[in-house]
Amino acid sequence: MADKGYSSEAFRQACRERGTEPIIAKPKTPNIKGLGKLRYVVEQTFALLHQFRRIAIRWERRLDIHDSLVSLACAMICWRRLIK
Repeated sequence: MADKGYSSEAFRQACRERGTEPIIAKPKTPNIKGLGKLRYVVEQTFALLHQFRRIAIRWERRLDIHDSLVSLACAMICWRRLIK
């Protein structure tokens, strides 16, 4: 799911190559109904992950270490929500 700004065919093709279906409103057409509710979840997740400074500013050069830190941050976020 993306904004109308990402509606180019190159972007859509890149999504299809990754095995995902692009859900993007075309320019000069009405917005996709309910897209805001679904995008909110994604944006909220990024906001939660950026609480962890080491992830927000990518200090790690190695992708495997960065991926493990993101996984650890996700686990900590879930744990915090579960204990509430």
